[in-house]
Amino acid sequence: MRIMTVVGARPQFVKAAVISRAIDKWNAAQAGKPIAELLIHTGQHFDQNMSQVFFDELGIRAPTVNLNAGGGTHGAMTGQMLAGIEARMIADEPDWLLVYGDTNSTLAGALAAAKLHVPIAHVEAGLRSFNRRMPEEINRVVTDHVSSLLFCPTQTAVDNLQREGVTQGVLNVGDVMLDASLHYRQQAIERSTVLERLRLEHGRYVLATCHRAENTDEPERLSAILRALATVARTMPVVLPLHPRTRGIITANGMWDLAGEVTTVEPVSFIDMIRLEEGASAIVTDSGGVQKEAYFFQVPCVTLRDETEWVETVAAGANRLVGADYEQIVANVLDPPRSCEWPSLYGDGHAGERMLRELLRAGG
Repeated sequence: MRIMTVVGARPQFVKAAVISRAIDKWNAAQAGKPIAELLIHTGQHFDQNMSQVFFDELGIRAPTVNLNAGGGTHGAMTGQMLAGIEARMIADEPDWLLVYGDTNSTLAGALAAAKLHVPIAHVEAGLRSFNRRMPEEINRVVTDHVSSLLFCPTQTAVDNLQREGVTQGVLNVGDVMLDASLHYRQQAIERSTVLERLRLEHGRYVLATCHRAENTDEPERLSAILRALATVARTMPVVLPLHPRTRGIITANGMWDLAGEVTTVEPVSFIDMIRLEEGASAIVTDSGGVQKEAYFFQVPCVTLRDETEWVETVAAGANRLVGADYEQIVANVLDPPRSCEWPSLYGDGHAGERMLRELLRAGG
């Protein structure tokens, strides 16, 4: 079997590592004909700290090809990726295309495969924010509706697809990010020195991230978020690893003074990020992946969005949606949500193995 995996953004590198390990385990056991994985890196994240470091640190095999399609508008980026992926599919003739999440790389891979009649397996299928203004929502909806295997992380995702009339090939396999978090947590505790480097004390700082267009492209929202984090930083240290795009927008709009005493740093490695997440007293984010990781590590989360695709975390009392409201951000970070039971919502940490079994069962 030949599987073509398309990745391009930071969270996808982490998810791909889980499946790659499952493939390597299968091949090492000589359980059948070897599986060949062709890894296509679209180049959507082209910064060194957001790309190559993850392949090195997580032990992901080198990409078969890097399309270097980062930058530009959504349309230009997606079109360039689509053309590059299509060419590789014609040359390599994969049996399956494997895509992750909801990025432009995901959409480009799915469209290329659908037009060439290559079956698609979508990891994190069925997630919905129900906000069509978000490019991620469009990407995930379109990808789901052209996929043959839809790997859902939760029952809520299965239910979302059913309401849209998508029932064939839908499987609740658990969350591949739980697999990754469990695998790397102990390594992060043992290997990462990020707390020492930033002079942070476990359990006595706030971790923040902000990168989504709904926040960064709206000066009023970004201003309110930065001012709120600065207010919190007067009470407790706040560390903010900055996405290159967010850093550029802050610079272009002259917003650095608004950040006050917030500690801003370059994007950190995955191991360092896991260490920062599991050691924080609270996490403030607009990232879907970071919301989940906060839940995995039982750290209260405050989400800088008006809706979330991870509704289970809100229902469990572990996550609060505050948008870009200055007062709500400050109040909820200083008095963060607390979940009493932290119920198991995302499987048992073996999602990657289940996905590979289903791909092998489907054949190709």
